[in-house]
Amino acid sequence: MVSTQAQTGAGTEYGSLWSDAPYPVLVADAQGSVVLRNNAAGALLPAARPGTRLGDVVPAWLSSAHDAALVTGPRTGRDTDAPLTGPIGERSFEAHAGVRPDGTVAWWLVDDTDHALAREALHLERNRTAFLSEASSTLLSSLNLGRCMDVTAQLAAEHLADAALVIAPTHGRRLPVVTCLRGGSPTLSHESVDPNEVPGLGEALRGFPPVPSRWIDPSAAPDWMVPEGFGPVGSIVITPLPGHGVPAGALVLLRRSGGAAFTDSEEVFARLFAARAGAAMSAARLYTEQTSITDVLMRELLPPSLHQISGVDYAGGYRPSADHERIGGDFYDVHPAAVEGEASLVTLGDVCGKGLEAAVLTGKIRNTLHALLPLADDHQRMISLLNTALLNSHHTRFVTLVLASAVREGSGVSLRLTSAGHPPPLIVRASGVVEEAETRGTLVGAMPKAPARTTVLTLAPGESCVLYTDGITEAEGGPMGGVQFGEARLRRVLAECAGMPSESIVERVQMLASQWIGTGRHDDMAVVVISAPRTHHLSAVDGHTRGRFTA
Repeated sequence: MVSTQAQTGAGTEYGSLWSDAPYPVLVADAQGSVVLRNNAAGALLPAARPGTRLGDVVPAWLSSAHDAALVTGPRTGRDTDAPLTGPIGERSFEAHAGVRPDGTVAWWLVDDTDHALAREALHLERNRTAFLSEASSTLLSSLNLGRCMDVTAQLAAEHLADAALVIAPTHGRRLPVVTCLRGGSPTLSHESVDPNEVPGLGEALRGFPPVPSRWIDPSAAPDWMVPEGFGPVGSIVITPLPGHGVPAGALVLLRRSGGAAFTDSEEVFARLFAARAGAAMSAARLYTEQTSITDVLMRELLPPSLHQISGVDYAGGYRPSADHERIGGDFYDVHPAAVEGEASLVTLGDVCGKGLEAAVLTGKIRNTLHALLPLADDHQRMISLLNTALLNSHHTRFVTLVLASAVREGSGVSLRLTSAGHPPPLIVRASGVVEEAETRGTLVGAMPKAPARTTVLTLAPGESCVLYTDGITEAEGGPMGGVQFGEARLRRVLAECAGMPSESIVERVQMLASQWIGTGRHDDMAVVVISAPRTHHLSAVDGHTRGRFTA
């Protein structure tokens, strides 16, 4: 018969102190039977009485550890000295083994529940922090709004819920919605619905604090919000996507019925994710808006594309100082005459400096010259008024300018040219001779007065007038580098272009100047060519009209 002392596990060998130890202790033999237990072990594992099989009365992790300890010691299969841990009931315990000389193993069980909960919380927090860091990096890698919405929905579906919806602010009554199921790809739709019909959605889209999920009835979710094939909704979280000053949208998280509902901690974490996603979406939206505005402004600042006007051929080319820029300090325009038969006005200029600041002043100068078109017959007056306007502005930059009035007269083109501190235009005659127009003047915007001399000349059919900025002649490069392209080289190039169409002359000058520069630095370069086209006379021969070109 088993004694009362043996039944309680308080053998004489251990004494009463062992029996009353605060930690549960079990002793099991090599056959896997319980030999002894103390009072704390009896309270924790009431079925673990002496004589019972250990595997029948303790958790499997502890029974397996006992078998391993009998063979190779208590740390079998473990790479560290950390104690063995596992659950018993609803609590967690550390199991410390001691192999005794008689072959039995004493297992001391230390309640580790609080530490386990802390470790689990720390592990969860580390995982969440890593996820937020990865999400931020992924979201901020693109400034495309559609891409940001797709990534937000996909990340949320994979890590936070069974399905996620990213809803952008409405345009009218159409909501842009990106939906993604876990393991699936995001899809975009536009829903003609009222967001205020969904509890918390209208508020989230306006940037108000989120409504707790426990206040949202999952069964009330509208059909457009539930992905096809998702099944009954068990839990919903709706949280705003905060942006820069204005809401970026709303994030909706769905979990299927039968799964765990969203906890308060998960809702807080969803808001942290939404803050990062909203910032990325807001930045993408701002970038899109700014890009659109920039494109509109850029179209106003870019040089126009030129063509034939009133029987006069025009062509132009422009290259900014930096390849990544589209605008700079050089400009040109052709203003057709308001009345047929009158002269069109060509302007080409070079603002001091380069880059965006020079381009802004360029736009103002072009607008001012456009406003002065009623005075186009008087170049000197236009230049004087522009000079006064620049002196009275806050800008400290000046501009060099060439004005050219061109009108078709018979088979030729009559020109009036005025240079204000600018390299004089070059005239390419049909014979290949290159002449310099006799016009000089003071740069505009530097002195109280800007006197300039106007010259008048005529282009015969096939002849051209070339207006250019000093970015071409001062371009440094060549075989040895550091040598300017120079006016003499430009004259030789133009002499070879005698009789060529205006577009061809522009392309030839730009090509050779670019080859001369290579990959070196250069200023803005602009060139405009005004040409008198070759005439096409018609004559009747044998009753038929035949064409004949003459120079």
